[in-house]
Amino acid sequence: MNTTTIPLKSWPQRQPLVFLALAAAVWLGLYQMLIPASEGLVAALPVDRASHLGGALQFFFYDTPKVLLLLTGIVFVMGIIHTFVSPERTRAMLAGKPLGVGNGMAASLGIVTPFCSCSAVPLFIGFLQAGVPLGVTFSFLISAPMVNEVALALLFGMFGWKVAALYLGLGLSVAIVSGVVIGKLGMERYLEDWVREMQNSQTAEAVEVAHMPWGDRIQNGFAHVREIVGKVWPYILAGIALGAAIHGFVPEDFMASIMGHDAPWWSVPAAVLLGVPMYTNAAGIIPIVEALIGKGAALGTVLAFMMSVIALSAPEMIILRKVLKPQLIATFAGVVAVGILLVGYIFNAVL
Repeated sequence: MNTTTIPLKSWPQRQPLVFLALAAAVWLGLYQMLIPASEGLVAALPVDRASHLGGALQFFFYDTPKVLLLLTGIVFVMGIIHTFVSPERTRAMLAGKPLGVGNGMAASLGIVTPFCSCSAVPLFIGFLQAGVPLGVTFSFLISAPMVNEVALALLFGMFGWKVAALYLGLGLSVAIVSGVVIGKLGMERYLEDWVREMQNSQTAEAVEVAHMPWGDRIQNGFAHVREIVGKVWPYILAGIALGAAIHGFVPEDFMASIMGHDAPWWSVPAAVLLGVPMYTNAAGIIPIVEALIGKGAALGTVLAFMMSVIALSAPEMIILRKVLKPQLIATFAGVVAVGILLVGYIFNAVL
């Protein structure tokens, strides 16, 4: 007797909407348990909760699952959203827009791409290949690591909607204005020769996204989580561990003297310069930001430090050297650094 084998579909594919509803409920339940669970873990250890070590451990036990929950949930949702629009169609859409409009669209696209600065470079090259104007590609390259949904969600969860909204507005302004300035300077001649040859030989084509069942979109969300969270979790643990050490052991007076509200005017540019040699992403640096602010550091100074780490990192510059000549890299770094300095001073003035 011949039998036909029918592959069994997973539960999320068979009942996708039920799965999404239950997953959201479980996510919210876990998020609500973070504080009592972290306090319970510290209480179970032979450590005084009021000690420096107790405070550092509570910070680590609370922030690690919080950041991972936020990151996983956001990346999963964005993985589903990405199934509705193909990269080819996005590149073609940007390639056909005027400079100012294209900059705004590219910077907005950066919000929904949770890349670190180095991970954004391949898509940056793809935009150039598709014929997207140089200034527009830089607006995306600046926005993607600095103003993506991961950074915004973590800022919202830690500091509230006002800080997240102001960061969104100022970060997008830096990305758009920097891209417009670079575009107006007409620096295409400072692209490496192989990039310009590639631009001349390629054209962008709009590709329609094929119809996809919701079960497959959920599977794409899982794949997005595996790809992105699987890459960044070591940075998250390292960042939270450093943040916990700052939170538990660094004296408040020391941090206030370096980055506090009464620190000298040069504390903001010093924070930017300090951040350039470092390399991490928003998920890894925001726990450090939270710990620094908890020690009395000024929000604008710390956010300027954060922006320089994730938007002007030295590893990003090394990778960009394969695509851009030194004159264009220096212009990019200078324009973005000026924008970050302004963001730092504005935050310190209004908050």
